[in-house]
Amino acid sequence: MQSVAQAWLVYRLTGSAILLGSIGFCSQFPVFLIAPFGGAIADRHNRHRIVIATQTASMILAAILAALTITGRVQVWHIFALAAGLGVTNAFDIPARQAFIVDMVGREDLMNAIALNSSMFNGARIIGPAIAGILVAAVGEGWCFLLNAVSYIAVIAGLLMMRVTSMPIAGTGEASPLQHIKEGFGWVKRTRPIRALLMLLGLVSLVGMPYAVLMPIFADRILHGGARGMGLLMGATGIGAMAAALTLAAKKNLKGLGRWVAMASAGFGLSMILFSQSRWFWVSFALLIPLGFSMMLQMSSSNTLIQSMVPDRLRGRVMSVYSMMFMGMAPFGAFLAGVMAHHIGAPMTLTIGGLCCLAGSATFASYMPGWRSEARQLIVGQQMVGGDPAQEQTAPTGLS
Repeated sequence: MQSVAQAWLVYRLTGSAILLGSIGFCSQFPVFLIAPFGGAIADRHNRHRIVIATQTASMILAAILAALTITGRVQVWHIFALAAGLGVTNAFDIPARQAFIVDMVGREDLMNAIALNSSMFNGARIIGPAIAGILVAAVGEGWCFLLNAVSYIAVIAGLLMMRVTSMPIAGTGEASPLQHIKEGFGWVKRTRPIRALLMLLGLVSLVGMPYAVLMPIFADRILHGGARGMGLLMGATGIGAMAAALTLAAKKNLKGLGRWVAMASAGFGLSMILFSQSRWFWVSFALLIPLGFSMMLQMSSSNTLIQSMVPDRLRGRVMSVYSMMFMGMAPFGAFLAGVMAHHIGAPMTLTIGGLCCLAGSATFASYMPGWRSEARQLIVGQQMVGGDPAQEQTAPTGLS
């Protein structure tokens, strides 16, 4: 809700497409810069308390924006400053919150917990923009910001009521934060399955995820659906993403998740190519459902596999790299897509992005057989496979 209302507020105040794109860059770029420090802190301190602190900071920022907007004092620089503040907060929140999942549910339920988290996220993606549109039209943007701020009270109350025994954090020693960050990046670089998953994720985020930035062009100029069509198209991706989250939640073990990642990234690229060539609204709507499905299946499956293989002492730092690849690459991709669309058009931009996704998927799949034994050792080492210890010798590797 806040994202939609914030973008509309910027557009209402300035009418500038450049500033409209810049507000998204401003809110996401800090994740790329600061997430490694956030990950190091998540591995050195209590993740439960970090999440409480970041959620409190998010509530305060939303409340300030609500007060400025409702009183009519808001200026464009206020919005950019608060968006940047939220980006910095997210740089600490995302690694800690992702690492905190295993503290809450344990390793045996990790895959289902990540899938549930994804389904909640995508449920909000479907419902939130529609509610925001109604509220903005009826009472203005400020009340969306206020409702967002008030909603944090329930979140923070829920966090305070949790009684969670945090995983023991080992190996921190007296090393500096920079040394801890270097250790996390070094582990990712040396660990082939993790490195491959993150590289594919970064590629898709860079060349594929910016489809959403260009969606207004398709909705208005190409498919002639206007603002209502834009809402329907984004809703289609949300429906597909929700279906992917439920599919992952129904999966009982890690077997075959590596193939799912490869197939999902290929499906995402193919769906994007077909969508870019469509000139019929309802055909485009239908194509965005598998696009959203493939996108979320790759992201959630990659998250599950990474969390299944990473040691607890490195979890925050590795998830900070995940955050950089997932969210931190998005502003660069959005800028690149905008420049390309200006010169060669939005359809050709998405076609090229889809071809890059297909190439990345093929490369990932071709090297995957060489990573299976290493992935097996990592998964068994983190005790992700339950049952009789003798079964660990035949435990399914997620990259099979």
